[in-house]
Parts: sequence; C-alpha cells; structure tokens
Amino acid sequence: MASPDDPAPTRPRPATIWDVAHAAGVSVGTVSKALNGRGQLRAETREAVRTTAARLGFRPNDLAQSLLRKRSFTIGLISTDRYGRFSIPVLEGIEDALEAARISVFLCSASDDPARERQHIDSLLAKRVDGIIVTGRRTDARTAIDLGGASVPVLYAFAQVADPAAPYLLPDDFGGASLAGEHLIGLGRTCIAHVTGPERFEAVRQRRDGLRQALEAHGLAWRRERVLSGSWSEAWGHAAVTKLLARRPGIDAIACGSDQIARGVVDALRERGVRVPDDVAIVGFDNWEIIAAATRPPLTTIDMNLKHLGREAGMRMLAMIDGDIAAGVVRLGCQLVVRESCGAARAGRVAS
Repeated sequence: MASPDDPAPTRPRPATIWDVAHAAGVSVGTVSKALNGRGQLRAETREAVRTTAARLGFRPNDLAQSLLRKRSFTIGLISTDRYGRFSIPVLEGIEDALEAARISVFLCSASDDPARERQHIDSLLAKRVDGIIVTGRRTDARTAIDLGGASVPVLYAFAQVADPAAPYLLPDDFGGASLAGEHLIGLGRTCIAHVTGPERFEAVRQRRDGLRQALEAHGLAWRRERVLSGSWSEAWGHAAVTKLLARRPGIDAIACGSDQIARGVVDALRERGVRVPDDVAIVGFDNWEIIAAATRPPLTTIDMNLKHLGREAGMRMLAMIDGDIAAGVVRLGCQLVVRESCGAARAGRVAS
C-alpha cells in the first residue's frame, strides 16, 4: 500500500517527432513528410516511419496539420434533442458516412438554449471544423445558426429553417402516414380513426394529411370527428379511446401519430375488452423499438429511417465541403414495419 509520503507517479513523456526520427534513423523532415503523405519518399521509408510512430505512440499535432492541409477532418453536430431519441440514430448514420473519409464528429447538445448553442458554435469554429450539421427533436422550422461571417458549410438534418436557400433533410411524414393508411385499407379496414399529437407541429399536420389522402384515394370518407389531437403521450392515447368510442363505436382501425400514443390506445382498448387486432387494428409512427416491441401485441409502425437520414446527411456534408452545395428541402422515404397489432399475416418491412 502506498504511503502518503511516496512521490506521485509520473506519466511517461509523450513521444515527439524527434523521438520518431531517432528511432527510425531518419531526419525530422522525413518523418513529417512520411506522416503527412507529402514529398518524394520511397514506399519502404514511408512505411518504416509510420510503423515506428505507431510503436512509440506518437500523435501529430492535429491543429498544426489542419493549418497545413486547410482541413481539420472534423465536423460539428449541434442537437436540441437532449434525450437522444432522434439525434443518436442520426449521429450513427453520419458517422457511418464519414468513417471512410476519416472525419470525426463533435456532438454538442444545445437543449433549446440560445446561449449554449452560441457557445458551441464559437467552440466548433475555433476548432476549425470543416462543416456543421444541425439536428433536433422535432422538424418544425427553427432559427438558422449564426456563423458570424465564417464560411463553413451548414446542413440541417431532422431540422429545418425558413431560409429556402438552406439545405435540409427531413423524413417524409406525409408519405409515411399515407403508407400506414394504405396498409390498413389493404387489410380490409374501412372505418379508420386518427389519434395524434398537438396540431401546432408540422409533423402532425403532415401525417394527418397523408392519412387523409390514402383514405380519400380509396373512396373512404374523411371524418373530422375521427381525428383527435392531444399530447405526445401514452396517457393521451389512453384518454382518446374513451372519446373516440363514444363518438364512433364502429371504428375498426386507428392510425396513431406516435408509438407512445399507440401504446396508450392499445392498453385502453384491452381494458374495455376490445381485441387488438381482431376488432381494431393499430398502427403507430416512429418505430421506437423499446415501445413498439413491448406493446401487447407488438406494434406495427412507421419507421422514419433516421440512421439512413443521418447517413445521407453525412454524404451531403462531404459534397458540401468539396463545394457542391444543393439548397432546399429533401424528404426521405419512411418504411412500414409490420408486427402483430395490425392483423397482417406476415411481419417485415415495406418500403415507402
């Protein structure tokens, strides 16, 4: 056991470029050229230097190298999604896309705090990031980030701004809800209701309109009394069932605006002796697997493909770094994930 009087252990000194040069038997200039991929060196010399550097644990000065290359090989990801429900899949997709280009991602959580977001932007610019991607927990328009005149490409992914010149990627909520409606109609359901979140959200309006389009395309009436809007919660889904069955007792399917709402709907129907999916088929939205898989029966739902959206954002950011900047919105297709709550005979995914 160490005594309080014993001297504190010292950390080994980090290897320097001079250590690498000495161990490899070359000049400091040769080490620099070998590690930076510059200059006319024999392949075996370059490989020997890199092997020696790896053995000694030598790490070049990233900032100095970024100044030399005019690239830092890093991007910033600013998110307002403090729980990571939407931003983590987007981040995973971005990292997948950037891995081959050896670009790292700095994740910064702003949590709807303008001062914190400003601090993150300043820090990312000071690190000379090659680009910034902005994401959030909802897709409603937000204020564009202020770069203070810096010429760094910015892309919005699962987020958008009012500026039509800004590039941003969003899931196709309209198409996803239409896919859900088509699926229910294909299963023979004709009296379809909609329980969803607050109407002030763009996603709520897009999903409502997509479902309506599917019903009307098949000659089914769109009844306003079958559409109930409330909070994004299981409690609201549970409460909505009482109102819905009082208004329209003949409902044979409910398309829900989120998986949390759908789970509350399923629980409330079971408590009333209504069988899911035999009497009423249920479809959710989000494919939040921790919710969808735990619902009884497991929940058929719409997957927004957020990891794919993140991967697309990463690829577009690479193009933007190279000067190819495409403005405007791009909406990416959703998928239907079939489980037991809709009554379909076979589980799986259906592309939008």
